[in-house]
Amino acid sequence: MDKFPITVNVNGVRYDRAVEPRLLLSDFLRHDLCLTGTHVGCEHGICGACTILFDGEPVRSCLIFAVQANGHDIRTVESLGSTENLHPLQEAFHEKHALQCGFCTPGFLMTLIPFLEKHPKPTEEEIREAIDGNICRCTGYENIIQAVKLASEKMPR
Repeated sequence: MDKFPITVNVNGVRYDRAVEPRLLLSDFLRHDLCLTGTHVGCEHGICGACTILFDGEPVRSCLIFAVQANGHDIRTVESLGSTENLHPLQEAFHEKHALQCGFCTPGFLMTLIPFLEKHPKPTEEEIREAIDGNICRCTGYENIIQAVKLASEKMPR
């Protein structure tokens, strides 16, 4: 199969690659760039585990081909913080025990980053609406909602 050249900016780094037209963006991130924080769950865009920021907007990377990312800016969970210097949202998830197995967490974080930028003091109802496209099988969502509230207090405005 022919490969097509793409240039993408991922987490502030430019990548020039040749990819097959059927390669999913989630697989490109995980396998070609070794950014394994983007998790693949349902592969149908329903669970939200593969959520990334595509030109600043949350999208399901399992629904986009890598060739469609040509010329675009992508942020994955790896762009948020490090073990030594967590992003305020990551800190809040830790402090409020908003994760258990952690599989869904990157998708929640990448969904919530632009949400909190647009809603610096969200209500519980707004938070619930923001995360309604992300599935968690472990936490029951209450701690996630509490973490978002805490993060809204911690994040610079």
